[in-house]
Amino acid sequence: MNAPIRKAVFPVAGLGTRFLPATKASPKEMLPVVDKPLVQYAVEEAVEAGVDTIIFVTGRNKRPIPDHFDRAYELENELMKKGKHDRLQAVRDVIPDHVDCVYIRQAEALGLGHAVLCARNIVGNEPFYVVLADDLVHNGGKGCLAQMGEQFDQLGHSLIGVQQIPQEHSNKYGIVAGDKVSDQLRRLNRIVEKPAPENAPSNWGVIGRYALTPRIFHHLENTPRGAGNEIQLTDAIDALQQEEAVYAYNFHGKRYDCGDKLGYLEATVEMALKHPELGGPFADYLMRYAREQAQSRAS
Repeated sequence: MNAPIRKAVFPVAGLGTRFLPATKASPKEMLPVVDKPLVQYAVEEAVEAGVDTIIFVTGRNKRPIPDHFDRAYELENELMKKGKHDRLQAVRDVIPDHVDCVYIRQAEALGLGHAVLCARNIVGNEPFYVVLADDLVHNGGKGCLAQMGEQFDQLGHSLIGVQQIPQEHSNKYGIVAGDKVSDQLRRLNRIVEKPAPENAPSNWGVIGRYALTPRIFHHLENTPRGAGNEIQLTDAIDALQQEEAVYAYNFHGKRYDCGDKLGYLEATVEMALKHPELGGPFADYLMRYAREQAQSRAS
């Protein structure tokens, strides 16, 4: 059995232009889904998978992210004085005490591959996760990264999280093709960044979850700029799979594309319906609203 993955890289330097003006002064990763920011859902998923070091690759406007995962002594003291112990616990539980957060500045916006490469000195010669907080993945049981960690322990090779997508959306994803190992696992023989639908090798799209061996850094260093004139992680993975086995893993769970406004709204509604306190009242509201709209159209 391989050593478990203990580090996760979170590239969070993007500008979030699809959500302007909301993201003009606040990072897109801090957009709330019900009562937690997007990035906290992803960090909780990583911690569940056994990660004890979170490496944030940040940009100039990302100060709220380290503030969120830092201790807020004044706020905690105020909540304690007012006896709001449930809210105090929620603030303290943002990240466990045994988990370290490391922050690295990506000086230039040169793409996802470059952002991952920025974390090389912290990751060292260890396997690691890459997590895109834009993708909120929910599963009633074991989280996506925990599933991938189990697969990595068995295989000892890099894994990419994938799900089937509509063929016409292939130009929004990295698309993989490979030999079927099981219903959930394929060994890669090709990965292409955002191909046109007619050129896509399959309808298996890469989502923002990766478990990578440290050999990926060698390929990132030697990857020329690709799509969008950026260093693409996809291109480095394609080079890696020509040297050693890389697998595509179709995980259990639902993925919400929260980098897209509609996906973000879907996540907000569905996570609210699952919320232990709000789920029932919110479902009642939605049914009442639907009836009102139906009556309005009928009249």
